[in-house]
This record gives sequence, C-alpha cells and structure tokens, in this order.
Amino acid sequence: MRTSNFRVIPLKTEIAGAARRTAKSGATDHRVVMADSPRGYPCRHCLRWAKPGEQMILFPFAAIPPGHPYSETGPIFVHEQPCERYTATGEYPADFRSGRVFRAYNSENDMIDAKPVNGAEPEMVIETLLQDPQTAFVDARSADRGCYTFRIERI
Repeated sequence: MRTSNFRVIPLKTEIAGAARRTAKSGATDHRVVMADSPRGYPCRHCLRWAKPGEQMILFPFAAIPPGHPYSETGPIFVHEQPCERYTATGEYPADFRSGRVFRAYNSENDMIDAKPVNGAEPEMVIETLLQDPQTAFVDARSADRGCYTFRIERI
C-alpha cells in the first residue's frame, strides 16, 4: 500500500441518492441505463466500473459550481441500487489507473494546469500538480470523453 499526500473524494452519498430518487420520479435528465460493457460505466460513488447487466443512473453533474468560467455540466453515472461510497480515500482507485486526465484548479475554481496519465503512475502526476502552491484541488476526468470522475485534495 502506497501512502500519498492527497485524498480521493468520491461523489457524496447525498448526491447519488438524489440522482436515484430523481430518476425514479421520471425526470427526463436522469436516465436508467444498463451497462453493456465492462469499462464504460464508472460509478462516481463507489469508484468502480459497473459490470455488464448492472443498472446505472446517467445524470448531469457540475463539479465546478455555476458562476465560474470553468463551470461545466456533464454526464456521470451512479449505480441504480445503493452502493458503498469509496472509503480508501488515501489510495488511488484501482479501477481508474489508466484513461484519466487530471485538471488542477486554484481556490477561485480556475483551471491552472492539466496533465494526462500517459503511462505514468497517476499518483506521480497528481503529486506533480499538487506541488504548485496555487493548486487547491485536482479533478480526475475521463481522458477520452472528458467526464468528471472524482476530486483529489491535498492532505
């Protein structure tokens, strides 16, 4: 087990629960979909890939709050059935060791840097971004689709 100078922040349980309730209510921007591939539906709450056949909620999410230039709303998934929130926050999630890009933001929610993993250990890329004293947090995103995956904060 590797110790790091950061912690992983998965999607809050309250947000996942609200997405499940909203999907059940029939809201058109929250959709129940079935995972049909082993690496296409990452749950932002438990931080693991959905298995084919699992039901997922697809819904819009803004990691950067509205009112900031870098605010954007994009699609994310959570399991339709409640799942345990990722708890190993001192460890980088095993399911996302590749296919991520990291965006560093300052305390004003402005993006100040971005780096792909590109074969490097994700921890090394994150620690490089966190060496900048202006970095307040780093968001992990899908390298190919750009969707938000989880937040990383300095310890």
